Amino acid sequence: MSKFEIPFINVCIQAFGQRFALSLQAAYRYLRNHKGLAFLIEFYDVEHLQSIEETIDDLVIVCQKNGGSLA
Repeated sequence: MSKFEIPFINVCIQAFGQRFALSLQAAYRYLRNHKGLAFLIEFYDVEHLQSIEETIDDLVIVCQKNGGSLA
């Protein structure tokens, strides 16, 4: 993992939590449980080039496909 990935993932977790009114811990758990964090790590090279809003939209889709219910 590069030194740029961790801050990016942290920002994504915070933005996801803000969008859905979740605490930082709840957002992290949701993304971990529904494979959102794995998605961010695997596709960092593409996702970090998009806006945070687009990345969060992608996370919503990925999490829904893996059993998540937030939308």
